[in-house]
Amino acid sequence: MSFKSIFKSAIPYLASIIIFLIIGFIYFQPVLEGKQLRKGDSLNAWGGKKEIIDFRNATGEDPLWTNSMFGGMPAYQINVDYQAKDMYFFKQLMELHTPDPVRYLLLYLIGFYILMLSLRVNPWLAIAGAVAYAFSTYFIIIIGAGHLWKVNALAFIPPALGGILMVFRGRYLWGGLLATFFLILELYSNHIQMTYYFAIMVFCLVIFEFYHRFKQKELKQFFRAIAVLLAASFIAIGVNNTNLYNSYEYSKSTIRGKSELTIGDKNNKTAGLDKDYATQWSYGLQETLSLLIPNVKGGAGSPQEAVQIVNYVSGGQIKKVDDYYAMEQVDNHHYWGNQPFTSGPVYVGALLMFLFVMGLFIVPGRLKWGLLTATILSIMLSWGHNFQALTNFFLDYVPLYNKFRVVSSILIVVELCVPLLAILAVKKIIEEPEVLKRKIAFGSFKLNIGIIPLALTGGLALLLYLVPNLGLDFMSDIENNYLAQIKSANPDAIGFISQIHTDLIDARISIFRADALRSIAFIALGAALLFLFYRKMINTKLMILALIVLIVADLWPVNKRYLNNDSFVAKKDMKLAFNPTQADYEILQMELKNHPELGATLQKAAADYKKENRKANQYETIAAQLWALNMNSNYRVYNKTAGTFQNSSTSYFHKSIGGYHGAKLRRIQELYDFHIEKGNDKVLNMLNARYAIVPKKEGGSQAVYNPDALGCVWLVSSFKMVDNADEEIMSLNAFDPAKELIVDKRFADQLKGFTSRADSLSIIKMTHYAPNGIQYDYQSNVEQLAVFSEIYYQPGWNAYIDGKLSPHFRANYVLRAMKVPAGKHKIEFKFEPKAFYVGEKISLVSMILFFAMALGALAWTLKSNRKATSDES
Repeated sequence: MSFKSIFKSAIPYLASIIIFLIIGFIYFQPVLEGKQLRKGDSLNAWGGKKEIIDFRNATGEDPLWTNSMFGGMPAYQINVDYQAKDMYFFKQLMELHTPDPVRYLLLYLIGFYILMLSLRVNPWLAIAGAVAYAFSTYFIIIIGAGHLWKVNALAFIPPALGGILMVFRGRYLWGGLLATFFLILELYSNHIQMTYYFAIMVFCLVIFEFYHRFKQKELKQFFRAIAVLLAASFIAIGVNNTNLYNSYEYSKSTIRGKSELTIGDKNNKTAGLDKDYATQWSYGLQETLSLLIPNVKGGAGSPQEAVQIVNYVSGGQIKKVDDYYAMEQVDNHHYWGNQPFTSGPVYVGALLMFLFVMGLFIVPGRLKWGLLTATILSIMLSWGHNFQALTNFFLDYVPLYNKFRVVSSILIVVELCVPLLAILAVKKIIEEPEVLKRKIAFGSFKLNIGIIPLALTGGLALLLYLVPNLGLDFMSDIENNYLAQIKSANPDAIGFISQIHTDLIDARISIFRADALRSIAFIALGAALLFLFYRKMINTKLMILALIVLIVADLWPVNKRYLNNDSFVAKKDMKLAFNPTQADYEILQMELKNHPELGATLQKAAADYKKENRKANQYETIAAQLWALNMNSNYRVYNKTAGTFQNSSTSYFHKSIGGYHGAKLRRIQELYDFHIEKGNDKVLNMLNARYAIVPKKEGGSQAVYNPDALGCVWLVSSFKMVDNADEEIMSLNAFDPAKELIVDKRFADQLKGFTSRADSLSIIKMTHYAPNGIQYDYQSNVEQLAVFSEIYYQPGWNAYIDGKLSPHFRANYVLRAMKVPAGKHKIEFKFEPKAFYVGEKISLVSMILFFAMALGALAWTLKSNRKATSDES
């Protein structure tokens, strides 16, 4: 082939990339002005990873552990430079060096485009599919929220699926390589929950593939395909082995692992997350209609709008409900479902829902039934506690399902299946327009094939538009209970509350009807487009162009409700994830006063920061000093002004009692539930909470010094042995942590022969701090019990006395302790997870294997093509 012919055949694909770039930069237009997207969860993530990154930058070493959150935790699910990161070079190629967040939209678009091409979809029609997938509202919303691991995972699922489907269609070599490549990137994206949901979808497809091959007596081909895909999975897992294995090992000790406590509601417990926690975000049955009508339960917000309206009316700020809805700051922030809160609905597009249903009737083959099954199952599982029987079955019996929370997020499967089958339906219509003439018999009555999807989507939307109270509620349970309580407590307010209730429902019905009407319009336009094509009044190119325009017109405005130009800020406002507060500054000053030897180090840190950032403001220089202080000290801060376990702003500057992470250690969560939240100062003292951040009466926050904090390490004179975790955690209610240890009997062998003897001259102190290694000097004339205010975690942490590996054990439910012999010694704790270092070697070998296979496949293909060409000549 000549270069000219190659270039000509590549034009549709190059044009597609250009179109994707144009779409991305138009949607995220503020990036052209140098602005940046302020992503809430990304900022919270900075709190958790700041210490890790600072240490890595300073030493070139990956700490694998951080003490910035929850007293201490492994960094596996926070920030680690794994060997597999080398594969992200290809992700960067897909991003085309575009700025954040354009790059994420581009990943969505290109990923689904590859899926379309693997199914031999017209490259121009494939653009429609890519846009449909990328602009599903949930996918755009999570970009704005900063759920970037999830974004990456969702971007790589479609091309991985493309490879899997190619394998099942007999294209073993390149299908297998495509599946392997994108499964590697999928797993490295490090959102196992999304990968797990993808596996559920693939399982549905495999069932129908097996049935088809069984009927055709082609089981040999089926098992050959399975073997190829298993090989692809093993290589992908091998490349990502370090993260996957260590995260698996870590998960056993987290809130996603089984608790050792037997206290509490046993029916609520699983081998992973508690059922009420796992299903906290359950999609409502009525809320599922948001797939078709975005505002079926409103937009973003929490289901307590009625509470705020009553308060506003009572306070004289507004006179009626309409005044509240006219306020600019509540625009698109109305939600009357029953989730704790939401950032927006899961809307896949009314037009796409119409085409999806159409596909169920006209697309042949087993893929359709697999997609339908996956869609139905995902919807039912998204209902969570609203469909408790099915949810309980999965939580109790389906492996790993109980490790994940926010069950509503399984709707990502629907957001993949709907545009996929919708575009396959259009492909079928383009290839065989006469398919629209088909009729379906209902007894003696025959109905045109297009009427049924029109009735099931547009007809349903029209019915709900005309009779919105037919099966729909416009008040959340929280609101109904709140208003009922007011009526019960104050009979004189019944009329006032009833009027608010009526007006609120009327306002919400108006919001719902507006969206129902727009859904009807897009379905009607879609049906009209198919009719015009069938009548040959427009050609294929015009039909595809019109389809792309309609998809964009449908999804774009809904997405702009939740992620728009107002979400961007000037670059200078993004230098710090969090600005230091007055309380942070007070901690800095108190530490300098108590440890003047740190003054020079902190001044140098501020000077170095100013040198690198010439326009640094006061907040930035204070932040630089706080970071330096954090790396050269070891105390903890308990922030009472923010959700202790729902916010990582404290971790950005200090070592925090709390933090923000979905996989915190279970024991620290239980310690919080049983003691910290209830104000047990003894527990805070043993956690070395030197400072508490508390609210001031006049507003803002202040730091309070805790003189009773026990420090980094201390010696105790006695211990109490307990039988189990229940006794261990309850014993913390009445003990003196400065004098006594609470120890589980499983560690009894480490305390054999210990006899408490006093030595007033005994000393132990920390001499060096690093996230992955802490050193102490110790001196005593007698054997002592030392308690270290560091989180106990195995496997990983090793203790050394004078360089010799020595045993240590867990004490006081979460801390480390050890028996130290008499004399003068150097004690050191090192984080040395063997599985990490072995995993990195496996990862490297797996990567080499993949590239060897890819090069071999390329060489074989070129040789085969060359031979075919010579045979023809």
